[in-house]
This record gives sequence, C-alpha cells and structure tokens, in this order.
Amino acid sequence: MTETTRSMECSAPEATLYLACELGSTKWTLAFTTAAAQRARCRTIVAGDLGALVREVAAAKGRFGLAIDAHVQSCYEAGRDGFWLHRWLQAHGIANLVVDSSSIEVNRRARRAKTDRLDVEKLLTQLVRWARGDQKVWSVVRVPSVDAEDARQLTREIETVHTDWTRLRNRLQGLLATQGIRVALNARFVATLATVHTGDGRPVPPALRERLERDWALYETIDRRLTALDAARRRMLTEGQTRVAVVGRQLTTLRGIGETSAALFSAELFGTRTLANRRQVGALTGLVPVPYRSDQRVADQGISHAGRAELRRVGIQIAWCWLKWQPRSALSQWFQRRFAAAGGRARRIGIVALARKVIIALWQYVTYGVIPEGATLKSRA
Repeated sequence: MTETTRSMECSAPEATLYLACELGSTKWTLAFTTAAAQRARCRTIVAGDLGALVREVAAAKGRFGLAIDAHVQSCYEAGRDGFWLHRWLQAHGIANLVVDSSSIEVNRRARRAKTDRLDVEKLLTQLVRWARGDQKVWSVVRVPSVDAEDARQLTREIETVHTDWTRLRNRLQGLLATQGIRVALNARFVATLATVHTGDGRPVPPALRERLERDWALYETIDRRLTALDAARRRMLTEGQTRVAVVGRQLTTLRGIGETSAALFSAELFGTRTLANRRQVGALTGLVPVPYRSDQRVADQGISHAGRAELRRVGIQIAWCWLKWQPRSALSQWFQRRFAAAGGRARRIGIVALARKVIIALWQYVTYGVIPEGATLKSRA
C-alpha cells in the first residue's frame, strides 16, 4: 500500500478558506490556506480570468478537505485594478478585503528578496492574523459604492485635464523661450508665428514652427474640453439633484467657498462618504500631525499626507480665502492670535492647521447644519 505524502490538513466543515491575491497586469498569483502554520497552496492564473479563479477556489476546497459551501475570505492590495474585483467576489459569496498597500509590513533590509510568490504568502499570513482578531495588522480600504465612485469622475477628470493643459502650455512657452521668442498664447498664435522672429533676428525654423502648430492644435482641444467640463460642473452644482450636487450647493452658500472647492470636497468627502467624527475628517485629508517619540528623541514629522493631495492643496487655498472673506469668524481670529505676528514661516505652518479646522467646520455645516462661529453666508443676490 502506497503511503500518501500530502494529507488533508483540514476536514472541519466550518473551517474558512483564506485566499490572498497578488494582482499583476498579465498574471494573478493566488495563495490558499486554512491555518497560519499551514503551507500555502500557490497557483498562477492569467490576469482577469475569473473562470480560472473559480476553479482554483473549488480545487483549494477539495485540497484542504473543505465543504463545497465553505466560507472563503480573500484579500488583495488596492491598486490599478480598483474595486471591480472586490464587487465581483462579494457578488459570488466570497468575503473580500481591499488592503492599503502602504500599511503592509515590509522587511527593512536594504536588499530583500521580492517575488510575487513571497508577496502573496506574506499577504496571506497577514490575512489569517487579521481574521483572528489582529485588526491593526494593516489598514482596510472602505470600498465606495458604484454611485459614489461615479460621482467623483467629473472632478477628477477636471483635475487630470487641467494638469494636461498646464503641461502643454508650459511646453509651448518653453519651446518659444529657447529661440528668444515672446508671444501671447491666444487665438492669433498661429498667425503670429508666420511673422515673428527669433531673438537673433531669424524667422522661426520650419520644423519648430510645425511642431508649435501641432502642439497649439492639441492645446486648443484641451482648452475646449476644460471649458466644457467647467460648464458641466456649474450645471451640476446649480441644477443637479444628487447628494453631491446638494452638498456642493450648500457649501457655496458660505463666503469664501467657490464652485471648484465646493464640487471637489462634496465629491471626495462630504457627498460620497459617511464620516462619524472630526478625526476621520482630518485623517482623510492627511492634515493631521504624525508624532515621533522614541526614548529621548522627539521629532516633528509634519502632517501625514494621507489621502488625495488635491484635497490638501485646495484645502489650504480655502484657508487663505477664509482669512480674507471671513475675517470676523472665530477661526480667522484664532489664526490671527496664534500666527499673524509670528512671521512668514509660522504663518505657513499655521495655515495648515487652519485648513484642517476649516474643513472640519465645513463637515459640521453640511452634516448638522452648524454654521461656523462668526461666519457669514452669501447674499442671495
């Protein structure tokens, strides 16, 4: 009688099958286990092959002696694949976690082995720890609903297109500067190129002129697209009936809050998320301090920079506008007492603290209807 070398590690019908996925652009690496000390079953499938994923889950249940309807707990790192796989797994009865990749423990050696297999086995080990109650082993991403994710597309598209607009405009100006040419980037730009001369008196070289004309055509296309997006955002804020539109209109009733910042904060924070307290608001914007206290060493690491950088950038702009348009508010007076007379560097530090306070005040305004102390609303006219 031949002795088997691989026995069924688990036969309990209530046991859980743990699945970790390392998602790549061409292949997915899967790792299965039912216990922390158990050797993982690793398999590789073609990226996006959901049929193969279902077959591997079924094969893993058979390999570990689990029932066909055994509970499956899976996880993968947040990345390029977004949340569609999470929604598919949930719809097919597989409990899934999307993990913040920056919160995963990593060996700090200067040279460490890194392969998809090692990464997925590390992910699997931490999944088992999380399931056994170690909730601080990593940070779990709160997956937005389909509607909430869709509501953010307009403001994110505007951000992307504006970046392209700025990049292309800077390229045009840079190419002109290399020849000592200074002309306005307006509707007569192409006609001007035919008559303008370089800094040393030569006509614009033909190849450079053709390149400038092609870049200008692309710039005009992007400019028209940006204008159309701005109009769409304005219509959304004035006529829309979604929660993002309603919250955005409410924000614009405060002096110092314009359409751009209202639409951004409504889409990214207040209109698409349920925030329980001010700590969550500060953490999502990345404007909270990060302490460093180890033995006798105490250092200031600054703010966490978590979340979207666009929220911090616009939040600081709102803080400066708040000082201008809401000078009698309690927040503006707090800033004047603490930082106004302390110099430029102190004001730059203080404006970050004010931005955090203003964003929290805006959250309280749209959530509970509490107008920031001393703040004024815009007149209807």
